[in-house]
Amino acid sequence: MAEMTQSNTDALLAKALVDQGLATAADVEQCQALQREGGDADDISQQSLAALLVANGVVTQRQVDRIRPLVEEPKGGQQIPGYQILDRLGAGAMATVYRARQLSLDRLVAIKILPRKQTNNPQFVERFYAEGKAAAKLNHPNIVGALDVGKAGEFHYFVMEYVEGWTVYDDIVKKGAYSEADALRIIMQISNALDHAQKAGFIHRDVKPKNIMITSQGVAKLADMGLARAVSDREAAEAEAGKAYGTPYYISPEQIRGEKDVDFRADIYGLGATLYHMVTGQVPFDAPNPSAVMHKHLKAPLVPPDHINSRLSSGLCEIIEVCMAKNRDERYNTFAELTQDLEAVARGEPPLQARRKFDLASLASLEKSVDGQAIGHGGENQAGGVTTVIRDVPIVEQPMFWLALAGWALSIVLVVLVIVLAVR
Repeated sequence: MAEMTQSNTDALLAKALVDQGLATAADVEQCQALQREGGDADDISQQSLAALLVANGVVTQRQVDRIRPLVEEPKGGQQIPGYQILDRLGAGAMATVYRARQLSLDRLVAIKILPRKQTNNPQFVERFYAEGKAAAKLNHPNIVGALDVGKAGEFHYFVMEYVEGWTVYDDIVKKGAYSEADALRIIMQISNALDHAQKAGFIHRDVKPKNIMITSQGVAKLADMGLARAVSDREAAEAEAGKAYGTPYYISPEQIRGEKDVDFRADIYGLGATLYHMVTGQVPFDAPNPSAVMHKHLKAPLVPPDHINSRLSSGLCEIIEVCMAKNRDERYNTFAELTQDLEAVARGEPPLQARRKFDLASLASLEKSVDGQAIGHGGENQAGGVTTVIRDVPIVEQPMFWLALAGWALSIVLVVLVIVLAVR
């Protein structure tokens, strides 16, 4: 059993090192071959793969120590009372997820376990339990359900519904862009899920393709409430002020700025960015580093989705552009409004809510232009010059007054000349 556990850990470690770009598959295979060659107890074959990788200069011990907590599995098969750990499903920076069997009900579940290196960090532990509590308050067919949260020995764990399927991100990587119809079908379900969360007083703050699961029956489920926060939790909002929480490719401008009053409209932006990625095969903004990506979310204009995928309908593009408006007041007012437009486009009809937003934005832009240039307020115009204040200037000081007066004088002179000539 010990040999099998070591073998599993070695395999997971090798995959993690390659996935993180710390080692190549060829380097790992070479060390695995060395591990298989020996036979004696004192032979090289008895060394762990990590030791061989370090000894051969493939990685450093520090790199191994950083990755190891993400891949070490709970030993003994049943470290968490009532559950039998079966295999590992995946790992991220915050936790490792395992497939397990709940013994009392004989059903499969997913268990998220906090890595050992994070157990001494009160902030990570607090956020881990907050995720479980937030998920437990949401009960919706398009949200991965929460079942239990607690601590067993050295392990902090969160038990949730097991979803047998894949993520939207997996689909994009394997197949490229979604068809418009398939994307709408999935996004409508997630919009309904986020509508439920909004009404329950929660914002997700990390809507992205990797957090949308698709079951074998085609049901979409929103996962990972790791950044979820109750809108009413002012203490958390104050503590997080000025910090950007979210994933750079899908994060809203107000999250980047670390605003304290982030609300459901941040999730509308994230869902719009996700839909953009789904139908174009590209993230909305890309750059060499996360900071540059977030700067584009703040400042760069969005390339219209149909400029990348010309097969998209104008209605779908309008929806995405309203969702991803940099000013959150220009986005949808509710997820119910967004869902109405998604359903309309799916039926081949125009998105009325989005067009109303466009009309209001155009009207506001026109009014601003008129106020700033026709009657003026003494501010800077878009070209950088200063607008002329007209409404507060006495009429005799206005250029148009003198031009009109000159015109009338010229007309009178001409009339007098005509009369004089006629008399002669």
